[in-house]
Amino acid sequence: MSTIQLRTPIPGPRSQALMKRRNAAVVRGLYHATPIFVARSEGAVIEDVDGNRMIDFAGGIGCVNTGHRAPAVIDAIRRQLERFLHTSFNVLPYEGYIAVCEKLNALAPGKGAKKTVLVNTGAEAVENAIKIARSYTKRPAVICFEDAFHGRTYMAMAATSKTHPYKAGFEPFPSDVYRIPYAYCFRCSYSLKYPSCEVFCAKHIEDTFKRVVAAESVAAVIVEPILGEGGFVTPPAEFYPTLGAICRKHGILMIADEVQTGFGRTGAMFASERLGLEPDLVVMAKSLTGGLPMAAVTGRAEIMDAPAVGQLGGTFGGNPLACETALAVLEIIEKENLCARANVLGERFRKRAAKWQTQWELVGDVRGLGAMQALELVRSKVTREPADKETKQVSQYCYEHGVVTITAGSYGNVIRLLMPLVITDGQMDEALDVLESGLAHVTEKTGVLTERLS
Repeated sequence: MSTIQLRTPIPGPRSQALMKRRNAAVVRGLYHATPIFVARSEGAVIEDVDGNRMIDFAGGIGCVNTGHRAPAVIDAIRRQLERFLHTSFNVLPYEGYIAVCEKLNALAPGKGAKKTVLVNTGAEAVENAIKIARSYTKRPAVICFEDAFHGRTYMAMAATSKTHPYKAGFEPFPSDVYRIPYAYCFRCSYSLKYPSCEVFCAKHIEDTFKRVVAAESVAAVIVEPILGEGGFVTPPAEFYPTLGAICRKHGILMIADEVQTGFGRTGAMFASERLGLEPDLVVMAKSLTGGLPMAAVTGRAEIMDAPAVGQLGGTFGGNPLACETALAVLEIIEKENLCARANVLGERFRKRAAKWQTQWELVGDVRGLGAMQALELVRSKVTREPADKETKQVSQYCYEHGVVTITAGSYGNVIRLLMPLVITDGQMDEALDVLESGLAHVTEKTGVLTERLS
């Protein structure tokens, strides 16, 4: 039986009515990828207010790796509701906060004893990671990457690359933040080719120390192991070992922003494990709690303890409900072996996508790790002109036919997969059928070449 069940055209009348209310009451600055209003969700399926059932390839922007309303998560919430909702860990501490920190200390990549601080959002975690790095090193500067996304608060925005819509009009940003090219092989900033380039992009940071900012002034390099909003760009295997060795030589900390890559998405608990990245600090959020807001910074104990008492914290950081759900989520990932499941889903996608790349000029690149996979769409494989309008059309086709997707990339031309890892094989295939039909439809509609020249 098909999972997708469309009772009305999308958006239906109730969604349209809610959109009118939304436009009248909610600020313009909030963006949403679809005009659909959700009524309920479970597993990898959502139902909208008009009764349409859709497969979710967005996952709340990667927040529900363990699925919508996982039973163990719901049970954890119910148990905590019977005890207490809030005291603030700063005033009356509780065991759940400690238990989450212990678990993350054991799981996070990196060497040596670790400690953790819990906060509310990924952006807040980025802010705190940079504070901690500066406190420990007594250095001011931070190096980040082109096409990176680290959040919407001011230091996080300074580290974020994409200008529109994230940064334009909000200047000035915090100082001593410096940006260098990422290992974006499909669009190499140096016009080189891998592997003959010998990961020049990683080695070029030494030139940055000579021409932009002195190495002894740099507290940390912050990087997403795989770019998220930047388009799921996956670096070559030598990139992080090379970059990490240079940073260690100069006493520069490595901050891994695993907000989107963490908790099984890439086929390991953290992407750093698969990419040879040995971070000093790890930033995490999103799928940590299965849908509730909580984030964390975990790192080497001596680094984490650099700030004095009272210099870290917040009223709601490590909310009791979120702590209990985090413990449930981590247990689900382990018991259901979702890291292995992510690799299976990724392979299932790549087999289909490889055929699309051969068949259609529109599909320029297929990339990713584990279940963190993406298509970069282009108008020509020769010029690699970004197909931004066509990407929006494919995404619209998908949600109109029962699959919710979201786009990414600095040029708005990437379709990314963030489906819950508990999605069934049948649901996965059904969703990929829709995506394939969307690519075919847009190819025919726009006149992009349908067959590659031999």
